[in-house]
Amino acid sequence: MTVRSSIGAAQLDRALGDWQRPREPAYRALAGSLRTLVLDGRVPVETRLPAERELCTALGLSRTTVAAAYELLREEGFLLSRRGSGSWTALPDGRPMPVAGLSPFPTDRGGVIDLGVAALPAAEPWITRAMTAAVAELPAYTRTHGDFPAGLQVLREAVAERFAERGLPTGPEQIMITTGATGALTLLLRALLGPAERIAVESPSYANALQAIRFMGGRAVPVPMEEDGWSMEAWSRTLREAAPALAYVIPDFQNPTGLLMPDQQRRELVALARATGTRLIVDETMAETAIDEDTPPVLPLAAFDRTGTAITIGSAGKVFWGGLRIGWIRAAPDLIRRLAGDRASLDVCSPVVEQLAVRHLLAEFLPEVLEFQRRRVSEQRDALAAAVRTELPDWTFRLPQGGHSLWVRTEDGGIGGSALAAAAQAFGVWIGSGPRFGVDGVLERFVRLPYAQPPEVSREAVRRLAAARAAGAGAPVPVEFSLL
Repeated sequence: MTVRSSIGAAQLDRALGDWQRPREPAYRALAGSLRTLVLDGRVPVETRLPAERELCTALGLSRTTVAAAYELLREEGFLLSRRGSGSWTALPDGRPMPVAGLSPFPTDRGGVIDLGVAALPAAEPWITRAMTAAVAELPAYTRTHGDFPAGLQVLREAVAERFAERGLPTGPEQIMITTGATGALTLLLRALLGPAERIAVESPSYANALQAIRFMGGRAVPVPMEEDGWSMEAWSRTLREAAPALAYVIPDFQNPTGLLMPDQQRRELVALARATGTRLIVDETMAETAIDEDTPPVLPLAAFDRTGTAITIGSAGKVFWGGLRIGWIRAAPDLIRRLAGDRASLDVCSPVVEQLAVRHLLAEFLPEVLEFQRRRVSEQRDALAAAVRTELPDWTFRLPQGGHSLWVRTEDGGIGGSALAAAAQAFGVWIGSGPRFGVDGVLERFVRLPYAQPPEVSREAVRRLAAARAAGAGAPVPVEFSLL
């Protein structure tokens, strides 16, 4: 077993919070709280725990109590120990691990409500207008071979200009156009991540990015998110102890939590990465999805980097429409040239018409689209949140200021996220369970609920989830529902 990180006694004490339970033996209550920290992903799998003597001092307990808690966790499979090496967290054999794919159902047939995809319908009429303008421009490009591995110059210039407008001076030579943000990430992983090399990731994180890392043979090292954001202490410990070659972060309305990293933490993370020699892949696909008008402005994370430590990826999908399949990379010109040269063995280049359409969207329609999407998503977010509070009042979440989903913690002692997702299929709802957004099969008490559907559809989906939860727990189903 390779220990990927460690947690100190004082930090574990803070993570445990108020763990003692009336009428429950202290060792069982402590073991139960430690088990919850592992299953929720707040203490990653393969993390070395404090020695029994250190923890009993920090918690004010007898060593017998701590030893009994550790022994119970070992019996359950949540702890492994070796004399001289200490004890580290684990998962019992047979616990399900994340799998590829979030949505086995089509969204337009069969009455299934698909909450597995956090993507909006197209922003109309602007998509159609941009495509019409792009087709009119196409003859100027059909006289060429159509192969532009770094992207069309006009779009590279438009993307660079948008970075500059957001506070990050950028030239077109720093931009490469890709087939969506996933294509951008795949190109970077192929170029920068060696076989079995470590890459630090947030926990939870974007499920498709975690799958891409697995496909490329990387070893994801989870860094737990706190309820209110990123722990620079945890990031410092992981980057120094695990020494990952790369780190993948989503600082702007993080997927799935919706959290927004403040400027000071962006500055600190860049400094940590530079000090440890870790290159940052910064996913900005959600950067333009602010919902609340009073959301504090932040600079792009790369604005705090002067050394090429931070590489940014972005996409037109979350703001305009996922069907465009246009993304980009912002990096040093030498890396852009290298990636463009490597691209021939992957997808060669991105479609010309879609690139022209995105250029029109950025240059001519962006303010209108952002305001349209903000109003639409605000209504959908509030409707979904209200439905969850009404139908499932013991579930908890933070209302995000941006992004496209709620990260919801289900009730303690209730049906877990994976079991709920399986039960919900029988009720015509597909959701992403927590373990799909983690590295080690943890986060079982969480589900991701996108607010990408109209309010009436979200309300019906939550009613079905409540019915599925009741059925999965063996209780009578209290509501009737009909397929839409």
